[in-house]
Amino acid sequence: MSHDMLTRPIGGSGITASVIGLGTWAIGGWMWGGTDRAASIAAIQAAVDEGVSLIDTAPAYGQGVAEEIVGEALQGRRDKVVLATKCGLIWHARQGNHFFDYDGQPVHRHLGRASIIHEVEQSLRRLRTDCIDHYITHWQDPTTPVEETMAALEELKRAGKIRSIGASNCSVSDVRAYLAAGQLDAVQEEYSMLRRDIEDTLLPVCLQAGVSVLSYSSLALGLLAGRIGPDRVFSGDDQRKDNPRFSQENLRRVAALMEEIAPVARAHSATLAQVVIAWTVQQSGITFALCGARNPEQARENAAAGRLRLSSADLQTISDAAGRHLTTLNA
Repeated sequence: MSHDMLTRPIGGSGITASVIGLGTWAIGGWMWGGTDRAASIAAIQAAVDEGVSLIDTAPAYGQGVAEEIVGEALQGRRDKVVLATKCGLIWHARQGNHFFDYDGQPVHRHLGRASIIHEVEQSLRRLRTDCIDHYITHWQDPTTPVEETMAALEELKRAGKIRSIGASNCSVSDVRAYLAAGQLDAVQEEYSMLRRDIEDTLLPVCLQAGVSVLSYSSLALGLLAGRIGPDRVFSGDDQRKDNPRFSQENLRRVAALMEEIAPVARAHSATLAQVVIAWTVQQSGITFALCGARNPEQARENAAAGRLRLSSADLQTISDAAGRHLTTLNA
């Protein structure tokens, strides 16, 4: 892995970032069994030092905790990163649709203008910055016209508060509505060799429109990292505890997949997780892969995947193996 970190543009924004992005959902602690602030800061700094320039966070990750940790970690390093955060999951008001409760308090999906203006200021404060490079609607709000949402985002861009616009967890019709209302630079969706449904829906639309795609859960919540054996037990509020994706049968099938792609990893002196991530960013239409890390070792391992170049034969070997072992997986 002697290559440089691979970088790509974010849609038509003029912003370029590393294909490997650091996702910070786990760093927020919520649904991940808590967080270790010092280890999280060290993980973010290690990622940046290893050439990862895309850092993705959100207010909803621990209700501001992840953003505050990212803001602290990037002191002295802010100019080295493309900083992405989100809006649209709110707890300061009861507008839009109720989505879930957090510590007994309601969280709503709302993308009205006044709410977005409020949210961006809160995020800027927590992130200790005066501009967000990529601002993303976290979940879509059927109670607010996309035209109102996009107008607010374009207003923030003209004011220099944000530099580019993204949307997450959206349908093809959502993407078309955003494109009709303004400049959509990227979408952020779940994608991995275990979850490939957007290949037939969103990806063709985004490719045609020049919209970048940030994949999240690229390692399927760690299932495809090559380290979770059939005897692993999840506890506390860890979302994987009762997730059918982590059944004993699924863990056995993933272990068989990992055994089959191990020769590719050995040939590149890479880990299994690095091979899976590299495969992901070499799929047609996938621009960036967001990977979580809770300590410096994980951050460095993920970053190295951006310097790995798989051959067409490698990609075919991995895709064939995934087809054999994952098609009937309970996702």
